[in-house]
Amino acid sequence: MRSVNYGNDILSSGRKRREIPEVPAEPGLVVEDPASGFCGAVLRVEKGNVVLEDRRGGRRLFPMRPAAFLHEGRPVTLVPVRADAPATTRTSASGSVHVDGLRAREARGSRIWVEGLHDAELVERVWGHDLRVEGVVVEPLHGVDDLPGLLTEFGPRSGHRVGVLVDHLVAGSKESRLVESITDPHVCITGHPFVDVWEAVKPASVGIEAWPRVPRGQDWKEGVCAELGWGEPADGWRRVLGSVNGFRDLEAPLIGAVERLIDFVTET
Repeated sequence: MRSVNYGNDILSSGRKRREIPEVPAEPGLVVEDPASGFCGAVLRVEKGNVVLEDRRGGRRLFPMRPAAFLHEGRPVTLVPVRADAPATTRTSASGSVHVDGLRAREARGSRIWVEGLHDAELVERVWGHDLRVEGVVVEPLHGVDDLPGLLTEFGPRSGHRVGVLVDHLVAGSKESRLVESITDPHVCITGHPFVDVWEAVKPASVGIEAWPRVPRGQDWKEGVCAELGWGEPADGWRRVLGSVNGFRDLEAPLIGAVERLIDFVTET
């Protein structure tokens, strides 16, 4: 154990007391309440309290006490924004802090695999900024039927991990049976319950009341486009993707699954 020399006065360390910075509680600023572990973006300030919203849409009210929050891992005191103060903090589509002047980090050895091109485009639209900050590459597989063989070829190991996003990951599905057979600690497989990633976009964001029910045996995308009058699946996908501006346009299961994969492949 390393000792500390306090000099002649044991009640004085001789060090200056650390200043806790005051940070304006601008909408979108991401902070953490260390007491509860709740992390979220500032929505608003009301009567000495701040309302935070996490990436899953959960909201909580916290008193704005001195040094009560962590910002980028450091204690801060949140204060109301002055009326004449310009906004300085921006958030990305995923709700994370936007890094201005970003230069993409060199790609990691780890990868995130998704089932198809639409999955990859949707992940890029919402989490693209985060992925470039972290140096994570997303690759479409065009299905997961040969996932065990692809993993053998890739050779997961420390610093060379694989996170896999799977559609329709529900009990009894072929996808769930496939996932159960893979136990490599350097592989993390998550998913969502929807038949297709289109369905993970909230209906209201697309401008519909609900996703149509497509009879079993019929191609899901073609059935949806026929029911909604969207033309061909390519036309339908442009409409769906164009309706997504951020994580609030997505259903919680997809958000949670992608966040977990990003955390897994960026662990050191």
